[in-house]
Amino acid sequence: ADKVSHNPFKRLKRFFTMLYSSMRSGGRAVFQVYPESPKQMELITEQATRCGFTGGVVVDFPNSTKAKKIFLCLFAGTPVANYKLPQGLGTEDENTVQYSNDRFTGKKRRRNGDVSRKEWIQNKKQKMRAKGKEVTADSKYTARKRKPKF
Repeated sequence: ADKVSHNPFKRLKRFFTMLYSSMRSGGRAVFQVYPESPKQMELITEQATRCGFTGGVVVDFPNSTKAKKIFLCLFAGTPVANYKLPQGLGTEDENTVQYSNDRFTGKKRRRNGDVSRKEWIQNKKQKMRAKGKEVTADSKYTARKRKPKF
C-alpha cells in the first residue's frame, strides 16, 4: 500500500473478484509474487480462496536465496477432475546429483534433426542462389572433408 488510507484487504479482494469474474470456469492464472513476509503471502492466498479460486503456492528453488521464485497458481470455478499444482523446480532430493552421460557416448549428435552435412550445405547453396548470390557449382567433392595438411 502506498498510503495509510489504502486497505490491502479491500484492494486484494477487489483484484481477485474482478479476475474471477473475467475468467471462465476451469481457467487458470499464474502470478509471480514477491511477498515481503510469510504473513503477506498468507493474506494473498486467503483473499484468493475467499473469492472462489482454488490452487496454491509453488516455490522454485526453495533453498536458494537468489534463485527462489514464488508463484501463485489459481484455478477458477470447479477444477478439472484430475488437476494438480505443478511441482517447483529445484525441489528434488539435495543429496543426489543429476548426471548425464550424453556428451561422452562417443557418437556425434546431430543438432538439426536428421539433416546430413551434405544436405545442409546444398540447402544453404539453394538459399544463397535464391537470393541472387554467386555460389560455386555443386560437384562430387561438395561437402567432403579436406585431408589434413601439416
